[in-house]
Amino acid sequence: MKLKSFFCAVFTTFLVLSIPAHAQGAVASEYRWLTFLVFSSIIAATMYITYWASKRVKSTADFYAAGNSISGLQNGWAIAGDYLSAASFLGIAGLISLYGYDGFMYSVGFLMGYIAVLLVIAEPCRNIGKYTLGDILAFRNDPKKTRVIAALSTITVSIFYLTAQMVGGGVLVKTLIGIDYEVSVIVVGCLMLAYVVFGGMVATTYVQIVKAVLLVIASLVLVTLVWLPYGFSLPAFLQAVVDDPKIQAQVAKLLGTAASNMSAQELGQRFLEPGLFLKDPIDQISLGMALVFGTAGLPHILMRFFTVPNAQEARKSVVWAMAIIGGFYMLTLFLGFGAAMHVGPETIGSIDKGGNMAAPLLAQYLGGGENSLLGNFMLAFVAAVAFATIVAVVAGLVLASASAIAHDLYVNVIKDGNASQQQQIKAARIASIGVGIVAIVIGMLAKGQNVAHLVGMAFAVAASSNLPAIFLTLYWKKCNTTGVVMGMLIGAGSAILLVLISPNMTYPQKIVADAKIVLEGAAGKPAIAAKASEGLICEFFTFCQKAEPAKPAEAALDSLPFQVVLIGSEIDHGTPLAESKKAQIKIATLEKQIAKAKADLTLFSSQKNSMMGLEKPLFRLKNPGIISIPLGFLMVILFSLLTRDKRSEELWEELYVRQNTGLHVEDVSH
Repeated sequence: MKLKSFFCAVFTTFLVLSIPAHAQGAVASEYRWLTFLVFSSIIAATMYITYWASKRVKSTADFYAAGNSISGLQNGWAIAGDYLSAASFLGIAGLISLYGYDGFMYSVGFLMGYIAVLLVIAEPCRNIGKYTLGDILAFRNDPKKTRVIAALSTITVSIFYLTAQMVGGGVLVKTLIGIDYEVSVIVVGCLMLAYVVFGGMVATTYVQIVKAVLLVIASLVLVTLVWLPYGFSLPAFLQAVVDDPKIQAQVAKLLGTAASNMSAQELGQRFLEPGLFLKDPIDQISLGMALVFGTAGLPHILMRFFTVPNAQEARKSVVWAMAIIGGFYMLTLFLGFGAAMHVGPETIGSIDKGGNMAAPLLAQYLGGGENSLLGNFMLAFVAAVAFATIVAVVAGLVLASASAIAHDLYVNVIKDGNASQQQQIKAARIASIGVGIVAIVIGMLAKGQNVAHLVGMAFAVAASSNLPAIFLTLYWKKCNTTGVVMGMLIGAGSAILLVLISPNMTYPQKIVADAKIVLEGAAGKPAIAAKASEGLICEFFTFCQKAEPAKPAEAALDSLPFQVVLIGSEIDHGTPLAESKKAQIKIATLEKQIAKAKADLTLFSSQKNSMMGLEKPLFRLKNPGIISIPLGFLMVILFSLLTRDKRSEELWEELYVRQNTGLHVEDVSH
């Protein structure tokens, strides 16, 4: 009964904290009850799963690896749940809606990573490891040294990934229903701690499965509604994308003066081509390397291979995960393009400049719009699934970090492996609480910060540090402890350092210069606002001067970033102007741009350099993978050749046999 009382208390806390007196969000106040109902239902379901799972956690193997009882199919769905994070569902759909083809490149990179996992990582890791990355590396290398460095790497990668997810959860709930950011982060943290501390890997796994199924179902429904009007014909759908005036206007805005000589069809076609977002080919290659190789080194993904009973099931789980993830990423193409056509890049960007609300807003539109019950139900359901996605991914990351601290550092380094089952579970739960509190604090401190690059940094560190150590330990006879330790340190260190001197960081002088451009541009295009009987009337005098008689008024308007429509009026050639809602969006967007520019001037005018003391980036690429990944491999090889390690040499034959045959794997699993 005490455990039931705890879960009821957590759920009640969620409801109380989630209903501030004057919340203002994207959902109208009359439909906010529906949003809370949907959110509460999904959270209640996950809390019940946690309560059920808590009764199954009786040993260390249960807590860390779900007792090796998860089937290949179940683990495939759980891996898909781990991987289909908020960045995948909300972020990629948003990028596609704003930038077209370039957003889809992230999907390709994420999916290709699982080929590396399937071919070289999954089965050997299951045959050799027990719970963590440290178990894999410690098999033939110095156990204490490799466990310490593996734990540090796991915590580093998890914290980077964790921070982005916590901020994403806070922003999502605040944007949707107006709950304070800090309260949103606390809610995410409390739910995540309940999953991990009481349910361990059992709860985390089944929550991931439920969440992944709901996410795929929601996406299939949205894609069906988007694609159905075109008879499920891909050419017809893509032609509609090319012909859409909102998309043409977005491309014109992104290209600037380069769009002046392009026809409407050419602008639409450009949306289906690369280069609107990822403009540097070298940066694209670097990002692709980090995504592909980083997947095979993510600690919370590696832990998944220890939840299945044998290597064959591990291999099956990767095949199922690839099929689910690959199918889902194909759906993001339709979600992104559908949102661009039906909602519009401008509307999406006005609510969240990163486009993260594209999928929920598309759901609202397809359900009947912002004033309909079904539209708001679909918005709430998609957003609630995205929220559950964030919480579940955070739980997996916290579990990975806690296992590194408790299992690798406490049990095997400090206690030298001499700890009872009760001591190990207690240490794991204490570590989980500690990591969870740190995650909540970091999430709060990161309020308002651009943390998008942290996901890329997590992948870069995993690819530059974890993968070289794992791959060469498994497949190179001469690899040894010194090579692994130095390779992981230098690989991770170089990735972090290059990001700190890259364009990802904040450079005050550039921000101030950009802010001045915004304010000068706004000052050069004044607007006049007046009240009319039908509503707001706003007109820029420059509109009629610049609009070409042969050009549709909406297209001309969209090419002028600081102009606002005259509602209910017509220009002299008789073309009707946009509707009132679009005018209000343009006004709100302009006001946000001006307010942000003023705030940036106030905040950064007295600053000259970035946190690294730089006026401008020293490293021009946003992702360091193209340098740090080869460097990580090179350092493992170089230091292994320069040193000798008797243990690494003697255990090579045993490792080689076990990773390929699975002999004596039961000694590892139990």
